[in-house]
Amino acid sequence: MSDDARLVFPRAEYQDRLRAVRRQMAARRIDLLIVDETEHLAYLAGWHASGSRYHGCLVPADGEPVMVFRRLDEPAFLERSWLRERVCFADTEDPVEAMASAITARGWAAARIGVETDSHYLTVQTYEALRRALPRSTFVEFATVLRELRLWKSPREIEYLRRAAAIADQAMREAVAAVSEGVSERAAAIAASSAFLRLGADTGRTGPITAGRRSGILHGLLGDHRLSRGDVLHMELVPSVNGYSARLMRPTVIGPPSAEQANRSAQLIGIQDEQIAAMKPGAVARDVDRVGRARALGAGLRESYDNFTGYTLGYYGATHPPRTSDFTRAFLPTAEWVLEPGMVFHMYLGASGMTFSETVLVTESGAERLTRLERRLFTR
Repeated sequence: MSDDARLVFPRAEYQDRLRAVRRQMAARRIDLLIVDETEHLAYLAGWHASGSRYHGCLVPADGEPVMVFRRLDEPAFLERSWLRERVCFADTEDPVEAMASAITARGWAAARIGVETDSHYLTVQTYEALRRALPRSTFVEFATVLRELRLWKSPREIEYLRRAAAIADQAMREAVAAVSEGVSERAAAIAASSAFLRLGADTGRTGPITAGRRSGILHGLLGDHRLSRGDVLHMELVPSVNGYSARLMRPTVIGPPSAEQANRSAQLIGIQDEQIAAMKPGAVARDVDRVGRARALGAGLRESYDNFTGYTLGYYGATHPPRTSDFTRAFLPTAEWVLEPGMVFHMYLGASGMTFSETVLVTESGAERLTRLERRLFTR
């Protein structure tokens, strides 16, 4: 297999991304950029380690970027990255000192250095250590830049999200089929996780699954609750393909649903259908948010609505996500940003322990649901 065949994206796509970053560097008169957020390392280099030890990529205004990381991770880097310039350090060495030494050795010790101050891995301690190790450097803010660049998905990124969405659809079908009265909520997790791995997801990590009195805890941990008649089983499935995660939520009632459950789920679906239909290019996010939030409150489905009604989807990390959600663009009553083609969102709406969600792509002609599972209250 050729080296390029192992790449998640074509070499040309990585080069386009690098050029876009360098345009932003030039606008800020940055000579060297330190990229250490793992999502951004994947975006630019095609690879990142776990983040257990500090590592990053040195991106100069001209010339080849240089990766700095643990020697233990060199084989994985060579297998997945399109870059080849690297500095490896032993576990006996200090990662920050290794980074500073690599910068100094290449003549950048007095450079204007861009840093991602919103990185999950550039801690205050690490940032201060870099400043002490590079006293002649001028550190320049580069927060949010890469997060903004990643908002518009390429055709290959959308392909991975489509694959992840298809896995979510099928895994949800199998998870629903696996449960019944008297069965543990873990049966749903086992079925979904198995489907993920069989269908080609990165890992078997399912996402939150809760039931009974805990079905309204959207970020609850998996328990041992045995399903009883009338229980609602909440599932949010989050499969990823090459780190790109789709999201899907559906509620399942054990036994016949009550009239209230049937009515509320139908209302939620109708409201969310209208909200998704409003997701056209040029729409202002607050107006899209209002369709879901105001109508849910107006219908008396909830007493209050404090959370987002949707947020950005994309790369979260194949095996080592630093976070589970991306709020670079999120739907709120105060959100002034505008929807554009190529953006992808997780749209969710819930009440009374029942939540429906979809992975939605904004196209030139409007919204496209990448998750295609039938929109209904499931029963077992």
